Amino acid sequence: MSSKTPVRVDGRDLVLTNLGKVLYPEAGFTKAEVIDYYSRIAAVLLPHLAGRPLTAKRYPNGVDGAFFFEKNAPSHVPGWLRRATLPVPGSTMDRDTIDFAIVDDLPSLVYYANLAALELHVPQWRVAPDGTAQPPDTLVFDLDPGAPATIVECCRVALALREVLAADGLTARPKTSGSKGMQLYAPWDGRQEPSVYAKELAQRLEKADPALVVSVMAKKARPGKVFIDWSQNNPAKTTIAPYSLRARPYPTVSTPLTWEEVEECGHPGDLVFTAADVLARMQEHGDLFARA
Repeated sequence: MSSKTPVRVDGRDLVLTNLGKVLYPEAGFTKAEVIDYYSRIAAVLLPHLAGRPLTAKRYPNGVDGAFFFEKNAPSHVPGWLRRATLPVPGSTMDRDTIDFAIVDDLPSLVYYANLAALELHVPQWRVAPDGTAQPPDTLVFDLDPGAPATIVECCRVALALREVLAADGLTARPKTSGSKGMQLYAPWDGRQEPSVYAKELAQRLEKADPALVVSVMAKKARPGKVFIDWSQNNPAKTTIAPYSLRARPYPTVSTPLTWEEVEECGHPGDLVFTAADVLARMQEHGDLFARA
């Protein structure tokens, strides 16, 4: 039997359910704690979700249970939660459009946390107030280590990427994926098609250090190397949002980093941060991704 808890969040009425359900069994981390984390991190998280169509990865029975990606806003979504109907050419569901949710405010974020949307994924572009898709405003490189490579090797690649981006006048910002790799973001000025630019840089780094870097997706090419996934810049793709939880055994978070942390990383455990760690980091640093 589900338990229901009515709450009022910034003037919006919500009903939270099953707050005692454990969503991260190894950590004993409950749905109430998931909602609490998202509520407390909202000040730095929401700017990275605002205006971006949400793809939620939901785990109704916790990280050990079945999950599903949800792009279409649920039929029971409150009328006040912002939505945008956007074309999705080539949809695997044979849909011409999807009614996306846009999580712009705290009530919307709490609503999705209550749905056990542990992971929040967004594209590199935003939706204008009139509901139309805008050009990409962010460039992203997803650095994926092939075992036995780890995030330590990703940091070496991130430092090399930072240099080539800086030479092109772009300021890179690093974050962990919250899983085994990391991502680099840079504000994008539309100088060319972002996937083309990102692929060129990935290939350039692969040529400079083929023992460490690979730019092709083939799994057989990746053991011991770091795959620079430039294809994340395709407008149809999404990347885990800064400050989103991940569905790992423990409630790890995709965590913005300082470049000093990247430079000093010597062990994979150096860059693993849980929800509690990230809340403490927010108190110390604010939003590292808000800095130029």
